[in-house]
Amino acid sequence: METQQTQSKNSGFLGFIERVGNALPHPATLFGSFALIVLLFSWIGSLLNWGGIHPGTGEQVNVINLLSKDGIHQIVLEMVDNYTGFAPLGIVMVALLGIGIAESSGLITAAVRVLVINSPKSMLTFIMVLTGLISNVASDIGYLLIIPIAGVVFNSVGRHPIAGMAAAFAGVSGGFSANIFIGTIDPLLAGLSTEAANIIDPDYYVMPTANYYFMAASTFVIAFAATFITHKFVEPRLGKYDGSVAPEKIEKPTDKERKGLRWAGIVCLAWAALFIACLIPEDGFFRGPDGSILQTPLLKGFITVLFFVAGSAGIVYGAITGKFKSDNDVIKGMTDSFKGLVSFLVLVFFAAQFVAYFKWSNLGIVLAISGASTLQSMNVGLIPLVILFVIFSAFINLFMGSASAKWAILAPIFVPLFMLLGYSPELSQAVYRVGDSVTNILSPMMSYFALIIAYFEKYDKNSGMGTIISTMMPYSFGFLIIWLAFLIVWILVGIPLGPGSTLYYGG
Repeated sequence: METQQTQSKNSGFLGFIERVGNALPHPATLFGSFALIVLLFSWIGSLLNWGGIHPGTGEQVNVINLLSKDGIHQIVLEMVDNYTGFAPLGIVMVALLGIGIAESSGLITAAVRVLVINSPKSMLTFIMVLTGLISNVASDIGYLLIIPIAGVVFNSVGRHPIAGMAAAFAGVSGGFSANIFIGTIDPLLAGLSTEAANIIDPDYYVMPTANYYFMAASTFVIAFAATFITHKFVEPRLGKYDGSVAPEKIEKPTDKERKGLRWAGIVCLAWAALFIACLIPEDGFFRGPDGSILQTPLLKGFITVLFFVAGSAGIVYGAITGKFKSDNDVIKGMTDSFKGLVSFLVLVFFAAQFVAYFKWSNLGIVLAISGASTLQSMNVGLIPLVILFVIFSAFINLFMGSASAKWAILAPIFVPLFMLLGYSPELSQAVYRVGDSVTNILSPMMSYFALIIAYFEKYDKNSGMGTIISTMMPYSFGFLIIWLAFLIVWILVGIPLGPGSTLYYGG
């Protein structure tokens, strides 16, 4: 018999979405089916000559038939490479080796207990979302560390762990681009915007800090929005957690644990001091190829950094607390961390094929070109254009996962369009970034979507794609409305988007 909580969770539109989504086949089967559908549409698109002119290169882009002789050969020859080369796979595995040491030593559990004890309960959700937002500056650490820790923390205080992970996921992915720090995505998008702006003005330059003021302010807007949505919509719908995963005991650390935490902290500070010492000099060891800090290997290779920092801190903590008595204990911790990856490894195989086929077929690029041309042809004012562009970017994001790849296609269309209307390339870039972020948490094309399914399944074995979509939909729609409204107000008030970045173009 269904409890009142279960009936409430299964009712309404979100309950319908979850039921329909979870009634679908296993996510691995679903991704496999998507791959077959892509093959079919690649054949249909090729027969119907679907295509368009790439605005960045000026070259004709057509849908490629993957059921042709060459296509079948490519599928056969690259299936293994699709799997082993799928970016999240290696990243997750290497990160888990280091995190596995820290987890098996008891370091993460102890740190979580300290966090829970010292954090006001009323601020816990906000802290988790804000941490997720800020984590974007450090590559993929939010997906690998912040989201699962949020589940542990919420479970520890008697709140639904999926609500905690959903809030963190909303910050890490749904609020992507919003940050109080400049990340690697900023110079990447700025470079593409500069190239597009040069179509109109050969001397125009878009700085990496072009959207800094707006994105820094957006960080707190998104954090408060996600906190509100979690408390008012997501958590009441999920109700009280009654699953099989026992909460971590929230006890004050023992003297030995405090000593272990202190020395683990010293290890982390030592690593930080080393990295800073290698970054401060202009010819520092860890400076990027162009001498900049933004392109440093420490950010690009943050998973390697995470492996060494988490691993060494875990070893020190385990040795002090007595958890690690020999190297066998350390290796066992690394081995145990892989036990929960089995279903993820199977799921990733099919997800990797789907993503590869979609890319090879050019279906995503053709869809983006067609939609952008339609939007460009609509003669509307600035605010309607902003709204339509945000919605269009959010829609395209469901089919193309890479922010830079989409902007490489859309920037040559929309940057000149905004400039001809008298508005700056920095503004068109900011508008794009809002739309590109809000649907990350709903898109199966998002690289870590398969991993999020595995996280949810830890606490609810019946979780599926429908559970994720229904849980994250309030965040996606909420962010779309709130962030878009914030952007419109920002434009109407006339606040600069970043240092030296105005809203208007006077060329």
